[in-house]
Amino acid sequence: MHAYRTHKCNELNKTNVGETIRLSGWIHKIRDHGGVLFIDLRDFYGLTQCVVDEGSELLNIIEKWRSESVVTITGIVTARSSETVNRKMKTGEIEVRIEQAEVQSAADILPFQVSEDDGAGEEIRLKYRYLDLRREKMKKNISLRNSVIRSMREHMYGKGFQEFQTPILTASSPEGARDYLVPSRLHPGKFYALPQAPQQFKQLLMMSGFDKYFQIAPCFRDEDGRADRLAEFYQLDMEMSFVTQEEIFETIQPVIQSVFEEFADFTGEKRKVEWLPDLPFEEAMLRYGTDKPDLRNPLEIVDVSEIFTRDDVEFNAFKNVVKKGGVVRAIRVPSVGEQPRSFFDKLNGWAQGEGAPGLGYVLFEGSGDNPDGKGPISKFIPVEAQVKLCKLSGCEAGDAIFFICNQEKDAAKFAGKARDAICDAIDDPAHPAHREQNAYKFCWVVDFPMYEMNEKGNIDFSHNPFSMPQGGLNALNDKDPLDILANQYDCVCNGFELASGAIRNHSPEIMEKAFSIPGYTKDDLEREFGGMLGAMRYGAPPHGGLAFGVDRIIMLLADEPNLREIYAFVMNGQYEDQMMAAPSDITKEQLKELHLTLNLPKAKL
Repeated sequence: MHAYRTHKCNELNKTNVGETIRLSGWIHKIRDHGGVLFIDLRDFYGLTQCVVDEGSELLNIIEKWRSESVVTITGIVTARSSETVNRKMKTGEIEVRIEQAEVQSAADILPFQVSEDDGAGEEIRLKYRYLDLRREKMKKNISLRNSVIRSMREHMYGKGFQEFQTPILTASSPEGARDYLVPSRLHPGKFYALPQAPQQFKQLLMMSGFDKYFQIAPCFRDEDGRADRLAEFYQLDMEMSFVTQEEIFETIQPVIQSVFEEFADFTGEKRKVEWLPDLPFEEAMLRYGTDKPDLRNPLEIVDVSEIFTRDDVEFNAFKNVVKKGGVVRAIRVPSVGEQPRSFFDKLNGWAQGEGAPGLGYVLFEGSGDNPDGKGPISKFIPVEAQVKLCKLSGCEAGDAIFFICNQEKDAAKFAGKARDAICDAIDDPAHPAHREQNAYKFCWVVDFPMYEMNEKGNIDFSHNPFSMPQGGLNALNDKDPLDILANQYDCVCNGFELASGAIRNHSPEIMEKAFSIPGYTKDDLEREFGGMLGAMRYGAPPHGGLAFGVDRIIMLLADEPNLREIYAFVMNGQYEDQMMAAPSDITKEQLKELHLTLNLPKAKL
């Protein structure tokens, strides 16, 4: 007989009755039923109930065992009586009568319960992550992660992609976040950077003649901790040569769709997967107030600024903003005429909590030429203007319009937040404004602006600086930079940006011009991107690609709001690993080897 197990803890059934077997695992629970001990023994695969009968010489030994101790038991498989069969367990028709037992490793008193959720906080769960990972929920999430990555790899290999591993120690790259820097011992005063993305390397692979690249790529960004963002994360990174934007979509979309369809019932409820038409960035900002809209939310935003330029409209709070170049956005909410006043008051309070004066609205009790608007600002909008307002927004009797007024960028951002807040306030699943459930709604957001004004009032790249501008060199020479669109695109799902990519710039002349607009000199380019420029000068194919966030995909499939729930080992929100005590101090000798001295901030009193 095997030293530790003849079967796993999910395998035994009625066909094994009468056999002498051996199992090893962790004690999930011990229950004392009047001198008879019942032990749920757990391994990675499942649970088996084991029994120590009254009068057994093992009783006094086993009753001292603690939960989570690792034990090996040998015993005889017996059938449970019909009234004690547990249909929820794969092994619920049998139990094992223990004849021999050995403790392989005794457990100390647990800092929290493994067999059930006892409300332990995240900090203690992360400190004892090896215990937390024994929980069924965490085991399922980590297994899901493994399965999703396996599925991605199989699909990419099936489409003729080759898998590469690009360097971890590299040079800094402008990806929009802070780099994690690593001092060089052999080159005093110089630093490596951990890659924010393998951007330059995958483009260089295309310039080296490899036609299709992919990688489950580790990426590092020194950003503030958030529930949906980590310092270290993984991407399904891909790049292709001689392709158009549409061909990239046609290649990767079936991969992502297959992954979501394969695991769409992970939480127990089957969820549909739907791709909606491509959405230009400008349209996304107008209709949804964000470039990563949750399209399960049926509410849309419309521009109604023209209403507040009319002479007969006397609402100066909006008119004065519009005169100064601002806009008025409206969100039509259908069938809210029967909502209590508290519904509107709650949304007004929400807006004030977000720093706005409130959330003005008009509720229309009529339609056509007699809209009969009611609400705090309706008295400032005469009937003729109300009729026009209803036509612009599509309002009918029983509908309401909520208003947002500000300068365009701020108005779009707040309208996007208000759109979600209003949708969240609708409790009735049958209501036409309720967020659709059990669905993954995808779309490609396209036609991003190449440049934007930064906080200092200077022109800067708005997205990936290595993208090909629409119109190429002519657009860079002849257009206002803020009017130039890029061959850039994002994939969004349920309010999350899952992927970002672009058709890349493969011309050194276009790259030099594109970088000169935000102020990079040729010397800057050679210093920071000399490898890329050099490769372009020896023949670079047109190419493009993208990267899907593996972690966010798993987060959506597992229906987890926190990325730390889908990683085996992870740091807390302050980027501390309390289990491994990282980050940690280093010795004076190590500092000396690295040619570093510390200049620490003064401790706060």
